[in-house]
Order: sequence, then structure tokens, then C-alpha cells
Amino acid sequence: MSAQAVHLSPEAKASIPRHVAMIMDGNGRWAKQRYLPRVEGHRAGAESARVIIRTAGELGIKYLTLYAFSVENWNRPKEEVDALMKYLVHYLKSETPELNKNNVRLEIIGQIYRLPEMVQEHLRKSIATLSKNNGLTLIMALSYGGRTEIVDAVRSIATKVKGGELDPADITEQVFAQHLYTRNVPDPDLLIRTSGEMRVSNFLLWQISYTELVVTPTLWPDFRKPQLYEALEEYNRRHRRFGGV
Repeated sequence: MSAQAVHLSPEAKASIPRHVAMIMDGNGRWAKQRYLPRVEGHRAGAESARVIIRTAGELGIKYLTLYAFSVENWNRPKEEVDALMKYLVHYLKSETPELNKNNVRLEIIGQIYRLPEMVQEHLRKSIATLSKNNGLTLIMALSYGGRTEIVDAVRSIATKVKGGELDPADITEQVFAQHLYTRNVPDPDLLIRTSGEMRVSNFLLWQISYTELVVTPTLWPDFRKPQLYEALEEYNRRHRRFGGV
């Protein structure tokens, strides 16, 4: 990628994506480089999330989906998972007033029932507090997996077919999409992955079919406004053909 953009060009401002999704990778490596516990990387990463959410709202981005905790993350050491859950509760408590002030709505996608009840309770409170806002919609992917989402959609459709509510001949891409966690949310225009890893890591597998991908070597705790601007400049340079010419 090019040198970091300090200011967003008029062209990039005119082509702001409606929906940006982000794989926030590199917290652990950031902490390791500094001889710190992994949880300190997550703490620093939360500050990056704060900056990016605020900036996205200022730019007029309508949807921002953050990959916060995957179904695979449950396999991490219990101490790290417990620390992440406690820090998520702390984040919700401390940031919900700021999100409300900035007119941000909150939605959650994933197998929420797997989260500790304390986390679920605070998520419900934050969602309710922010429910009337109409600015940026922040979508947090928690206990989320793209394959799991697709399987859950298939189960839901199969149940309707079995019950006579849905004819198999009527199953279209649009019908299928309405059974995903992201129903009624437009597919991402831009997916940004930090830390330089060249994979999508089971994130929004159905939804990113025609999404523009931008990968940056920057570790998530170091990803701030200049790096977001750089990704948006790269997005502006793309010509989206959606299979056409």
C-alpha cells in the first residue's frame, strides 16, 4: 500500500463505502513485540476500535462491522477468554454513553447464547440504549463464524420447508440472505484486514462475494485514522464490476 494518507482526498470522500467490515488482527503480536501480556494488546486494540468507530461516523459510513470474537476464539486459553469477556463488559459500560452521543446504533451478530450471561446482559442494555439512534450502525461480530452462520441459515430454511412454510422452488439468494445474521444489512463494500494475513478467517463468507479487500501490514492496535484513510483511498482507486466488464 502507498504512504499513509493524513487527509482524505475529495475523490475518496465522494466514494465513501456504505458498509465497511474489519478483521481486527494483530493484538497478540503487538503485545508480544512489547513483552506484554496478550490482554494488553486487546486493551490497546480497544482504543483503535474507539477511534475507527468515531471516524467512520464522521465520514458518513452507514455500517461498520467489527470481527471482535470468532467461534474459533473459544479454543484460546480460558484465562485469555475470561479476560476478553471482562474487558468487553468494561468497554460496553464505558463506551455506550460516547456511542449514544455520536448517534451510533449497535447490533450483534453471532451465537450470542454462547457468551457469558453477564456479557449478554450488558449487550442487551447497550443495544436498548442506542436503539433510537440513526447514524452509524456498529455491528459487532461476537462468537461469530461464517460457516456457522450459513449452517444456521440452512437449518432455519429446512425447518420452514419441513413445516410447509416455504417451497424449495422459492429459495433464492435473496431468501437465503434473509436467514443470515445480517438480514436487512447491505453486504460490505470494503473489507479491511490488519496484520498482513492474506485470508478472510471465516468472516462474512456469504456477504463478501463482491467486496473489495484491502490488507494492511499494520497491527490492529496501531491502526488509526491515517491507516483508515489509506484504505479508503485504495477503495476509491478500485473499479467495481460485479462480474461485468
